[in-house]
Amino acid sequence: MHNNGVGSWLERRLAKSGPKAALIAGERSITYGELAERARRLAQALRRRGVARGDRIAYLGENDPAFVETFFATGLLGAVFVPLNTRLAAPELQFQLDDAGVRLLVNAGRLEPLAAAAVEATGVQRRLVVAEPAEVGSAGAEVGSPEREVGSAVVERYEEALQAAPAEPIDESVSLDDGAMILYTSGTTGRPKGALLTHGNITWNCYNVLVDTDLASTDVALMISPLFHVASLDMGLLPILIKGGTAVLEQKFEPGRALELIERHRVTTLNGVPTTFQMLAEHPAWPTTDLTSLTKLTCGGSAIPASVLAAYDARGIEFANNYGMTETAPGATTLPRGRSRDKLGSAGLPHFFTDIRIADPLGEVLAPGEVGEIQIAGPNVIKQYWNRSDATRDSYADGIWFKSGDMGYRDDEGFLYVSDRLKDMIISGGENIYPAEVEAVIVELPQVASVAVIGVPDEKWGEVPRAIVTLREGAELTDDDVRTHLDGRLARYKIPKSVVFVEEMPRTASGKIRKAELRKQYAL
Repeated sequence: MHNNGVGSWLERRLAKSGPKAALIAGERSITYGELAERARRLAQALRRRGVARGDRIAYLGENDPAFVETFFATGLLGAVFVPLNTRLAAPELQFQLDDAGVRLLVNAGRLEPLAAAAVEATGVQRRLVVAEPAEVGSAGAEVGSPEREVGSAVVERYEEALQAAPAEPIDESVSLDDGAMILYTSGTTGRPKGALLTHGNITWNCYNVLVDTDLASTDVALMISPLFHVASLDMGLLPILIKGGTAVLEQKFEPGRALELIERHRVTTLNGVPTTFQMLAEHPAWPTTDLTSLTKLTCGGSAIPASVLAAYDARGIEFANNYGMTETAPGATTLPRGRSRDKLGSAGLPHFFTDIRIADPLGEVLAPGEVGEIQIAGPNVIKQYWNRSDATRDSYADGIWFKSGDMGYRDDEGFLYVSDRLKDMIISGGENIYPAEVEAVIVELPQVASVAVIGVPDEKWGEVPRAIVTLREGAELTDDDVRTHLDGRLARYKIPKSVVFVEEMPRTASGKIRKAELRKQYAL
């Protein structure tokens, strides 16, 4: 084959695993053979609609077979996949669609109003609308006629477009250096940046997962985290599919249903954040659910609390804790199962094909125990941001080492410990929140003189955002006013759960807000 990228994986897997279940979604089971054919048909349908190599194709929707089909069809054409966060507001999605230059959007029928609003004033020319599961076959009444114009975009039914296309193979020439996917990560300047992952970045990340977690073709993965997150897609789904296992897709996480699916499908591997695993352990069905099939649990986002470890230890289940970021596709380190006790709080060792170093501001490598910036290198690390040469230039040391912006140290055995966040990022339930993005919207209120957003501890989500606000002289504002202003403009998880009004901000001599002081005073 001329296609050496991720788009060829289903074709390469076809002869080995054709009749085997690749995906399970509700009561629907899709074999590798069926999935390969549907991806082929969709690629042909996209090509008929003018999609060529290098074009950007976006997907807006929860975990669904159509997400997987769109990902692989895009790869077959040598185009670039842009997964969108369904929790974002229309203006946030609009920015990403416009910035990436997306020409075609595939969206879930349930999100039709959001999709229609998001494509306005962008270059999106066509949309394919995926029917809800119960409507497959009827194409979904919400779309209307088979082809119609909504605003500046032509809207069609996904299933009809796919079925009308031939199932002939496509073998576009694609190399590991070609761009495969753009994933947006919130920026410290208030605007998201598109991390351009190549086919090689994704492939090498999968190799790291296969080596360090011992995945097998007999494994069954329950996908309860959204596939538009790089951890769920690249650490969960894709390693399972390249290995020939089975992925169970869930559109949303509900602890009781997740426990029932683990027992019903004999799930062996599960990826999530600490909150996910805590909610499972606290569910009434936890003590009576058969969890004996679970052998590979991977937790990311933050360290696993001791209380959660204890709950799983009592059931004989061990964790592997991961550290990484979008720019590392996303794995950087992993804490091996069995080391979660003696290395409590550690992010683990570098993945097999990845290197880690701790450096000072001058780029000097620090000794074990010394705190510095965590820097990462390897074939899984991106080489550039989309259309952001400035961000690309500023993100690498010596042209090789990606500067994570996180502070940490390594012990004398090489295990990494993350001690602080250089970039003030807040991690809430596994979602990354950059204060600058939230602050930029709050300060638009005419009553606001200055604002700082910090993270405060939260028992359920790990931490949540809190806004510290000073008002202009004579102005009045309530915390409800602030949240109402943000509602619909930012994703709900980014909206501060509390607002504190203060007379003045602590500042440096140059006028910068001292966030460390705000955390000491208001982060309790």
